[in-house]
Amino acid sequence: MRALLCDGGLRYDPAYPEPQPPAGEALVRVRLAGVCATDRELLRGYMGFRGVLGHEFVGEVVQSPDPAWIGRRVVGDINAACYACPTCLAGRHTHCPNRTTLGIMGRDGVFADYLCLPLPNLYPVPPAVPNEMAVFTEPLAAACEILEQVTIRPTDRVVVIGDGKLGLLVAAVLRLTGADLLLVGRYPAKLAIAQAWGIATAFAAEVDARPEADVVVDCAGGPSGFSLANQLLRPRGTLVLKSTYHGELALDMSALVVREITLVGSRCGPFAPALRLLAGGLVDPRPLISACYPLPDGATAFQHAGEPGVLKVLLRP
Repeated sequence: MRALLCDGGLRYDPAYPEPQPPAGEALVRVRLAGVCATDRELLRGYMGFRGVLGHEFVGEVVQSPDPAWIGRRVVGDINAACYACPTCLAGRHTHCPNRTTLGIMGRDGVFADYLCLPLPNLYPVPPAVPNEMAVFTEPLAAACEILEQVTIRPTDRVVVIGDGKLGLLVAAVLRLTGADLLLVGRYPAKLAIAQAWGIATAFAAEVDARPEADVVVDCAGGPSGFSLANQLLRPRGTLVLKSTYHGELALDMSALVVREITLVGSRCGPFAPALRLLAGGLVDPRPLISACYPLPDGATAFQHAGEPGVLKVLLRP
């Protein structure tokens, strides 16, 4: 099969071995996949990953231990857990010490013709949700995760930092809480998408940096987001960290202690609510699509994804 590999760089292989699903796993033909900022960080050395890249996808089950799944259109939870260890039995499968993670850790990803995932990881896509929306399920689930971790009231002042794909999706979800919401970014075209959704926006260079926000979500993808978040957050506020990137962050822990700031790390999230938001039309991520490339043009797709102002770049095997 064809595949895009991370092996010291990005490499296209037209004859990569087709995966053979182990017991309990399904073989899925990829219909559409999304390039994520994490994929680009993996190429820079994040997590030390080697193998097929990619974790955002929608596909069709072609082989399954349960025949009822064959032919179904699906998306998939990227964390393949053991579901037997104390962590899994406590309901924290995304932190299973035995897990592999699709296209990120110990498991080939979705930038290929086929992938394998355990049946418990698969979620049927509602008929009303087209592939161009379904491919956003994983990052939209990550946005939903914030509301699993933090209580946001309609009276709260909330700031999302970063107008990239994840920042826009986070803002789209948090706007449904009724909170006083502000999205801070750098690109007029990206901020215009949020404005069309009824979200207030501001440019990072011009934002009023008074410490008044109850909750700040950092989706900036670099150290600058953390710095701005600290400026905007009130004492005893909550800072939700969504950015993952290759490199280190200089951190003044004493200042966080003195101001009694709550730090919340947040990554993967629940797929079922994300699919309901898509099916109900409460979030339509299609305005985020900047381009779609065939799989053999993966290098061009990655180059395009790294250009300033670009949002979601898709790959179509």
